[in-house]
Amino acid sequence: MSAVLRELLCVSEKAANIARACRQQEALFQLLIEEKKEGEKNKKFAVDFKTLADVLVQEVIKQNMENKFPGLGKNIFGEESNEFTNDLGEKIILRLCPTEEETAELLSKVLNGNRLASEALAKVVHQDVAFTDPTLDSTEITIPQDILGVWVDPIDSTYQYIKGSADIKSNHGIFPSGLQCVTILIGVYDMQTGVPLMGVINQPFVSQDLNTLRWKGQCYWGLSYMGTNIYSHQSLISKKNGSEPRSQLTENASSEADSSHHFSAVISTSEKETIKAALSRVCGDRIFRAAGAGYKSLCVVQGLVDIYIFSEDTTFKWDSCAAHAILRAMGGGMVDFKECLDRSLETGLDLPQLVYHVENEGTSGVDRWANKGGLIAYRSSKQLETFLSLLIQNLAPADTRA
Repeated sequence: MSAVLRELLCVSEKAANIARACRQQEALFQLLIEEKKEGEKNKKFAVDFKTLADVLVQEVIKQNMENKFPGLGKNIFGEESNEFTNDLGEKIILRLCPTEEETAELLSKVLNGNRLASEALAKVVHQDVAFTDPTLDSTEITIPQDILGVWVDPIDSTYQYIKGSADIKSNHGIFPSGLQCVTILIGVYDMQTGVPLMGVINQPFVSQDLNTLRWKGQCYWGLSYMGTNIYSHQSLISKKNGSEPRSQLTENASSEADSSHHFSAVISTSEKETIKAALSRVCGDRIFRAAGAGYKSLCVVQGLVDIYIFSEDTTFKWDSCAAHAILRAMGGGMVDFKECLDRSLETGLDLPQLVYHVENEGTSGVDRWANKGGLIAYRSSKQLETFLSLLIQNLAPADTRA
């Protein structure tokens, strides 16, 4: 149902407004500063503010969706608990109240009586947000609501959000760090099959007005269901090479088409040395480092790189579901890295797509929902097959079984 996606776009923009407000309004920004200081004798606030921002965004998304689509709220999942304990030992359940005044009162309890911050934040939480997209507005698709599950990462790349760097320079359009790496991720999946159906990636901090210091954002979405595939910004994605887009770097280097280094990839700064070494033989100098799983996936969606690869097990379903849905709509996807290495290209087996409805066996806590085998995000299945073949050739035998 495209009505669900339209509402997700609205709530993602409200979430982005909350994220921006926490950076722009003095009362809220001071909380961020105070919370990250070390060695303070008198800690003023009961909670880590970045956690409060995360939980507030998550609750706004959950409760707005439940209000519009009764019954959906119980199927919206994320990593945050909404329970806090203040300095008086009071346990407080954070929720979106019916009125701005009630929300401010509840936030005041969480923030130990800081009325200025509580009222400023409550005002943003209760502001109405309108969001339209002509491509989506002209589409009407019916998906049964009772099969829909939702994964939410309310503020991905929290460290970059708290650090708040606004002057980082991009490398071929890719930001290694800074506020541009912050994303709000909402992914909708089929609870019966685990297949991602709809995704929204909201990037709250894209460009800053140097006079007002206010930020503008950008929102990306995709829908893939029963043969219907639509996504935002289609005019921005190159349609060269048939329906399969190629990265800007690949297009700009068309004169080097015969070179073995015709792939580009974005990776984590913590990627294994063995993987980086193999990638350097496949991609040459077209390897970029960036913060945030959501942002790195977005770089693939935007066509800035061909591949996002991560070999570790420290991304989760809420990190990948949104981008996976968008990439599916574009003809790509997101696969299990280790299963790809184990899969013989000659067998003709389907690519091992990530799924979102099954917990990992023998695990507890957040590890239940980890992408245990790592991941590879891509826009073109044909490109991925070629990339995997080259990567496996350049990995030592022990690394392919890692």
